[in-house]
Amino acid sequence: MYRAGARRLRTLACLLPAATLVACATVTPPTAPVAAPASVRVAFDRDRIGAVAAHGLADRATERRVTARDPVRIASISKLVTAIGVMRLVEAGTLDLDADVSGLLGYRLRHPRYPDVPVTLRLLLSHRSGLRDDAGYIVPLGTRLADRLADPRAWDADHAPGAFYRYTNLNFPVVAAVMERATGERFDRLMQRLVLAPLKLDACFNWASCPDATVAHAVVLYGADGTAQTDDLHGRRPACPVVAGPGGACDLSQWRPGENGALFSPQGGLRISMHDLATIGRLLARGGEVDGVRLLTPASVAMLRGPEWRYDGRNGDTGDGFDCRYGLAMQTLATPQAGCRDDLFGDGVARFGHAGDAYGLRSGLWIDPATGRGVAFFVTAVPERARSTRSAFSLQEEMIARGRR
Repeated sequence: MYRAGARRLRTLACLLPAATLVACATVTPPTAPVAAPASVRVAFDRDRIGAVAAHGLADRATERRVTARDPVRIASISKLVTAIGVMRLVEAGTLDLDADVSGLLGYRLRHPRYPDVPVTLRLLLSHRSGLRDDAGYIVPLGTRLADRLADPRAWDADHAPGAFYRYTNLNFPVVAAVMERATGERFDRLMQRLVLAPLKLDACFNWASCPDATVAHAVVLYGADGTAQTDDLHGRRPACPVVAGPGGACDLSQWRPGENGALFSPQGGLRISMHDLATIGRLLARGGEVDGVRLLTPASVAMLRGPEWRYDGRNGDTGDGFDCRYGLAMQTLATPQAGCRDDLFGDGVARFGHAGDAYGLRSGLWIDPATGRGVAFFVTAVPERARSTRSAFSLQEEMIARGRR
């Protein structure tokens, strides 16, 4: 299963095994011992990296212990980092958040029931474009994103663009396609130039632009049953860094700007360590500058935070209270609105950032704007439908966010 972080239709599930963060009286004992999950938590403030905690194994086969410098597929926090790249292009005058993206895509992108309503980057980044994931958002090499967008199932039949919030991974391949068409650069390389290299981050989208030494320290993601879900690389880079075409074809010379913005997984494929993710957090906490590098203006960071959308009881799908305020690829927590269960920390503080959920991993990057303090974390081997009784997050996330195991 390949997911990039949308949490929908969660049900209360028992979490296993006893070595994890919680147990349940109705858990069925596994037939064989399952190793404890890996978890990393890095605290930070505007000025420095703070306390670091790392537990468990990055790779169970080799018994390599996880560290805060190990890269992990961070799931939907990738969207936030992609949006930083977008805002750099907006500041340069290369992109316009409110322009019809059809002009750059090279074809007319329209909701089939609302052909007069343009789709913009602002709507795509804030999940108000009218797109949905029912047609799928994995587009193999050699196929076109435009064909996926032409499928009527890709569109919300009941709402026009701008009228309704629905968390949709497919928005971000469109964003990446627009970025490629505007610059002529392949998305993963463009993100290196715009964000990762200037901040000296040892990170990449879908492994293609990471050095061998970084690939060798990949965190393997495991399901709750102990089976490897992704990045079980045995110290070597994958044979194909993208979803291969028919017959396993992996000739990246086929790449054409904007033809397939899904190739390098802008919605979920960033591999980054928690130490480096904390640097992203410090960048945002400091209004777009960190360690002497000015990447964005404070106004651009404020625009990312928004919110562009706030739940009013009827204007969006909250995912059982998980999403209630959203900017440009950025969530805000602890929304005081009936039906909202987005207070991860349980203290009512309106932190901003993003969550991730895929392949047994749960992750988070959260910043308190008042104090400048934040946390970057992940935990692996979380059951797919695990959740707390207090919030729409899992108990594992609640505990690691607050520095508990």
